[in-house]
Amino acid sequence: MATIMVPTLDQILKGTKVHRNWSVAQLLEAAISRDEGKLTNTGALRVATGKYTGRSPQDKFIVKEPSIAGKIAWGNVNQPFDPDKFMKLYHDVLDYLSNKELFVFDGFAGADERYSLPITVVNELAWQNLFAHQLFIRPQPKEPLHDVEPSFTILSAPGFKATPSIHGTRSETFIIISYEQRMILIGGTEYAGEMKKGIFSVMNTLLPEKKILSMHCAANIGQKGDVALFFGLSGTGKTTLSADLNRRLIGDDEHGWSQEGVFNIEGGCYAKCINLTAESEPQIFNSIRYGAVVENVVMNENTREPDYSDKSLTENTRVAYPIEHMNDAVIPGVAGNPNTILFLTADAFGVLPPISKLTKEQAMYHFLPGYTSKLAGTERGITKPEATFSTCFGAPFLPLRASVYAKLLGEKIDKQHTNVYLVNTGWSGGPYVVGKRMNLSLTRKLITAAITGELDKYDFHPDPIFGLLIPAFCPGVPANVLNPRDTWGNHDAYDIQALKLRHRFEMNFENLEMNDPAVHEIFGH
Repeated sequence: MATIMVPTLDQILKGTKVHRNWSVAQLLEAAISRDEGKLTNTGALRVATGKYTGRSPQDKFIVKEPSIAGKIAWGNVNQPFDPDKFMKLYHDVLDYLSNKELFVFDGFAGADERYSLPITVVNELAWQNLFAHQLFIRPQPKEPLHDVEPSFTILSAPGFKATPSIHGTRSETFIIISYEQRMILIGGTEYAGEMKKGIFSVMNTLLPEKKILSMHCAANIGQKGDVALFFGLSGTGKTTLSADLNRRLIGDDEHGWSQEGVFNIEGGCYAKCINLTAESEPQIFNSIRYGAVVENVVMNENTREPDYSDKSLTENTRVAYPIEHMNDAVIPGVAGNPNTILFLTADAFGVLPPISKLTKEQAMYHFLPGYTSKLAGTERGITKPEATFSTCFGAPFLPLRASVYAKLLGEKIDKQHTNVYLVNTGWSGGPYVVGKRMNLSLTRKLITAAITGELDKYDFHPDPIFGLLIPAFCPGVPANVLNPRDTWGNHDAYDIQALKLRHRFEMNFENLEMNDPAVHEIFGH
């Protein structure tokens, strides 16, 4: 029986049905003609991603190859994948794509050209290639990137369904990174965020080897050149709070911190838009125009007006747009060393202060466990806020041990004398259901006061349970809001809930030290 030869990726990309580096207009036309989406009343492309409306972390793997095996923090997050199974799956995906119309984007990750990673994104869906065009860094017209060997390739084939018994996957869905093949293989899911976070995971492996801290954070800069970083998991407010009319946006989600300063890893923004209004978030709202991609938002078929309050498809409604859509964004996204760091945590227990100042030791203590809540829709199976610990505020995307990132952060805080604050964007006055979500306008005032140094004019007092330094006053913020205990009707109930959370911190830290002995070195014991 004759052996059927599967074409190589290079051979496939030289086919007549391959569209390379198409413009936004061409990709929009293709997506609409192929019935992949429809235009909204502002000219954005509205698409639906089917049953996968968030990341699928249990289906994400890293190929366990000799060159990388000793570096990865293997476990439930970084799951190992067999190299032979990967090659079998890779060739089956190539066979699947060999006769399809394909869309290819060549660009970069990393706005600082000294540390940028050339990438190629191959899609079977035109709208997903538009997403890649808007989210990654677009080359200048003079740069013919298709003539350059890419450092990493994303191969996205959502129509291909894996067979676990043959391919070694957990389900039909897979997101697999191979460092030796320089490849991210994605199939079985149309959720475009897997491409974005796949490259972020790669950068989180490569950048620390160059003594660059890779960070799951937003960044902006003030008129005086002061830089602020906003760490936090999806839904904690990175995009919203970094979009400040009085400051210029560097980036909303992924950054590197080198010796020279910070730089955006991306060329666009991927904002949650559930309950979005022009009044509450004007910069994001006004960015949803021609070229933007709106995911899983319910739209009136006649008026083509999106209903951002409708969560019938998912609470994880999203919009992707190039950073140029933001007024006065920093392009390229490169700036100096940060003056202020803000750890954003959506506290589902409702016991953390809306803002508190951290010593360097407290900063490291809160950075390592990364306490927050997973919010509804951001991952498969999450239907309500769930208190969780996500190391370095980005565990799903950090392949290396937590101590690697924490040591780099500690060294940089020391060198730059950076101020660090913990900000609760979650609940106050009680836990989730009982309490209320923190008021966005008050959170903005607190953050502005921290960044500008206004908070330093007032006294701080330590919280008796967590030891956090709470400001006694902040202009425009009611005094009773600053101390979370005062927002609870029953102080004894607050104390019980706060002690529960403190115990969870202690237990989590014990697990961190057990799994990563280098954590001891960070605190000198």
